[in-house]
Amino acid sequence: MGKTLKIIIPMAGLGTRLRPHTWSKPKQLVTVAGQAVLDHVLHTLSTLPEDLDIELINIVGYLGDQIEAYIRLHYPEKKSYFILQENPLGQSHAIWLAREYLSGPMLVVFADTLIETDLSRLPEETASGVVWVHAVDDPRRFGVAELGQNGWVKRLIEKPQDLSNNLAIVGFYYFQEAANLLEAIDEQMRLDIKLKGEYYLADAINLLLKQGYCMRTQSVDAWLDTGTPESLLVTNRYLLTNGLDNSTQASQRPGIVCIPPLFVHPTAEIQQSIIGPNVSIGAGCVVHNSIISDSILEDEAQATGIILQGSLVGRSAQLTRRAGVINAGDNTVVTL
Repeated sequence: MGKTLKIIIPMAGLGTRLRPHTWSKPKQLVTVAGQAVLDHVLHTLSTLPEDLDIELINIVGYLGDQIEAYIRLHYPEKKSYFILQENPLGQSHAIWLAREYLSGPMLVVFADTLIETDLSRLPEETASGVVWVHAVDDPRRFGVAELGQNGWVKRLIEKPQDLSNNLAIVGFYYFQEAANLLEAIDEQMRLDIKLKGEYYLADAINLLLKQGYCMRTQSVDAWLDTGTPESLLVTNRYLLTNGLDNSTQASQRPGIVCIPPLFVHPTAEIQQSIIGPNVSIGAGCVVHNSIISDSILEDEAQATGIILQGSLVGRSAQLTRRAGVINAGDNTVVTL
């Protein structure tokens, strides 16, 4: 492996499962455990050797200018390119759009999920390709890697009907030579191999595997989803429990009761409130006279006199409880 590694990150999806939050920002900029999802994705790359030259190739779509601005502001040291995918033609199409930037070894990193894995020995990799996987009890909801008798990946299967192959694909791939993948994508497009109108990367990889491509699996230590409000809260709990809790510092503030784990940004203003467990409060937030648990408040959100549980509160949102008048009919249920 050479000294330059190309890392392509497809991020052109609309994030419909995270609406209304993704009406105003890409899903990669939604906050979890005090940081944007994109920050956690890029942190995964921190175990790569320091002497390796990294080039980020970001495929963006709707509101992609926000992603470009975010990376240029927070990661100015990284050599980054931004490519617009205007038409949602799939994962392989996204990679194909970046073909002029791709040569030599490359990683494909999907930013819908977060993983924990050690990349420090990647330059020593001898296989032609690697697919990162996580063993699951029921693989029927995922794409899986089927292994041959020799231990190499035989094929990738989308949502298998049985439980015999339980190595779920986590959306992280290595290719020793980008040209091999690009040739397979060209063949995929020529044969028009699609699923629901989109070109999926798994189909391009299967074309490579049929040609004898040597790909192995690599298990991950953790696999976290950020695609729905429910899964985002689960991921928030995990990250706070595994290193991102700052309840010790937060509990030193007067007028606040902290129940760890939690993250409170230093610029947040909190008075007469109970915070936690499993709460993330972003920069510039204002929380007064409230009880908040198992929730995420993004930057500059405000909460006054409320009880929150299992909630996502977007940037600059204002939640206030006040006395009101209710005229309720039969069988009405009112939750305040």
